[in-house]
Amino acid sequence: MTTAPGTYAPRPGAAPLPRMIAAQAALETRMLLRNGEQLLLTVVIPTLLLVLFSSVDIVDTGSGEAVDFLAPGILALAVMSTAFTGQAIATGFERRYGVLKRLASSPLPRWGLMAAKTAAVLVTEVLQVILLTAIAFALGWSPHGNPAAVLLLLILGTAAFSGLGLLMAGTLKAEATLAAANLVFLLLLVGGGVIVPLEKFGSAGQHVLGLLPISALSDGLRDVLQHGAGMPWGDLAILAVWAVVGLAAAGKFFRWE
Repeated sequence: MTTAPGTYAPRPGAAPLPRMIAAQAALETRMLLRNGEQLLLTVVIPTLLLVLFSSVDIVDTGSGEAVDFLAPGILALAVMSTAFTGQAIATGFERRYGVLKRLASSPLPRWGLMAAKTAAVLVTEVLQVILLTAIAFALGWSPHGNPAAVLLLLILGTAAFSGLGLLMAGTLKAEATLAAANLVFLLLLVGGGVIVPLEKFGSAGQHVLGLLPISALSDGLRDVLQHGAGMPWGDLAILAVWAVVGLAAAGKFFRWE
């Protein structure tokens, strides 16, 4: 077809895949940051816990400054709150209201939508880490260790919790996801080594709880940042197993309607 000078012929078709994923990721990030309940969960609660337990001698965190013990655990809590609890609740209600069904019929492939959600989680986590690190430094935190080990722990922790969050959101009803995600958050906050050392749960409890992803992430970060250890291979292995199992199960059992 020929066109006259100064006119434009339509070029129907989807945008390039990277541009679609980037646009969806930007939308997901804006929605996450505008949600007051999500901000309470991802920013306010971890910040309050860090300031409160670092300033008031409530829990015996062992020798040294309390913030040196608490800061790595709070960073792990921030990852869990965003990648697991927040993502599970938001995705669960998107599934209930038919948002995912409509997005699944768009040119953006389903794996592209999940990639966009993961990107939004990572952006939020970067903001969380910057904020919590600044507050911890103001409270007298003195971190040590290899930054590469910290980064690897955070990435594997994000993958593990994202898989579990998507699995929950894709298999349970929205109301059940809301209740279950908040309940798991509270239980892991208490029994995941975030604030209370695992040694307080006895030898048997310590070994069992140590296999949880939140315990592996908080202990791994604590070993590196507080004690200056090298690569925490044991904790990394636990997180890798959870990541593989969670993401594989989410991919297999996730229901879009």
